[in-house]
Amino acid sequence: MSSVLGVSVGAGAVRMARPHTGNPHGHVEAHSFDLQTIPVADQTVEELAAEAVGVTLETTPDIIATAIAYRSEQHARALRAAMARQQLTNYELVPEVVAALEFAQSTGDIRGISSLVVYDLGSSGLTVSVVDTQSREVRYSERTSDISGDYLDSLIREQQIASGRIAHPPDAAGLAVLDGLCREAKEQLSSNTAVALPSEQGLVLLAQENFESLIMLAIESSARMARDVITRSDRPVHGVLAIGGCARIPLVARVLERWMGVPVIVPESPETVIARGAALLARPVVPEPVVSAAAMDAELSPAWLSAPPKRRKREISGAVLTVSALAVVAAIGLGLGYGPQVLQRDSHSEGSPSTPTTSAPRTTTHDPQIAVAPATPTETAAESIAAPPPRRPTSEAPPPPAPGPNTIVVPGLPPIVVPTIPPEVFPFPPPPPR
Repeated sequence: MSSVLGVSVGAGAVRMARPHTGNPHGHVEAHSFDLQTIPVADQTVEELAAEAVGVTLETTPDIIATAIAYRSEQHARALRAAMARQQLTNYELVPEVVAALEFAQSTGDIRGISSLVVYDLGSSGLTVSVVDTQSREVRYSERTSDISGDYLDSLIREQQIASGRIAHPPDAAGLAVLDGLCREAKEQLSSNTAVALPSEQGLVLLAQENFESLIMLAIESSARMARDVITRSDRPVHGVLAIGGCARIPLVARVLERWMGVPVIVPESPETVIARGAALLARPVVPEPVVSAAAMDAELSPAWLSAPPKRRKREISGAVLTVSALAVVAAIGLGLGYGPQVLQRDSHSEGSPSTPTTSAPRTTTHDPQIAVAPATPTETAAESIAAPPPRRPTSEAPPPPAPGPNTIVVPGLPPIVVPTIPPEVFPFPPPPPR
């Protein structure tokens, strides 16, 4: 039977949830999930989450979809990088607030509430968001690390050390052990009236009443922050969804309801709400379509490569530029004095009379399409159509133009005028007139 996996990544632990019936729809029972909590040790929480997901997918082959909840864009980037290092691709990222709403709506806890405050107090900080439950749009959100579960643990630790029942740990390892003991005392006080936990440094002894007075100022500060977020969102709210491990503390719901004046919903096991909501949102990732090499080449090739007329036009344009460049080089050679001998030899070898052409003089600079070879009958007909002046009859001999000192007349070509070159640059004299 196929199943899905939801993951929440907190500062202190990675939580994974799997529904008992795969990916259920409609009403969901809060206890119909298999839950697993992995505490964070030395590695980063993103690396731990990626490794945990990889191991779970290898040991549980029936999981067809995985959804991982993220808090911010920076958090999402870190998760993507960690998953890439584990070579995992069949997963999706979902916002934590959306995952929490998915679970609360599936269980019916927020039925009839259109605008909601999501109050998420975890080990690393507090996030307060105003959300439209219909569109699931986050209207406004703020986060602070000044109020957190770790901060409440530190209040218990300092109170126990100040009472004289606990000696101050001599090193960081002993301090970490004491912090873990204070965290356990906080969790037990959520359902017990008193707690007594022995340790190497002494006895952690605390009553629930003393605990609530110890943390009252911090909880009221969190309620004030939630009320300010509602004011800045400029949206009326009709309820508060309290999630995160610290939402188990009874004082939190009482203070929030007093400050907000709206019902406060605390789901069962509020620290796993995001993981369970992510599991409900998990869908198989559609793989990228395989593209053949030919299709990829066609997609990556420029548009003009697949259009033969345009490609032919580009090739013709290049040939015209080449002919123009050769004509300019020939003109420069004539100006340097090497042209007359070459042209005279060519005229004798071809046996053509040295008579000028009857077409109007044109230069290669303004008309690069000029023909440099003797015109064939087909080309002559095309030129007669393109040139407005009609040809003179062959019986009439046109008057020869008066060539100037810098004019070179070549059989089959229009007169070429060579610019005068300053003598200081080229010391030899210009060619004699013909």
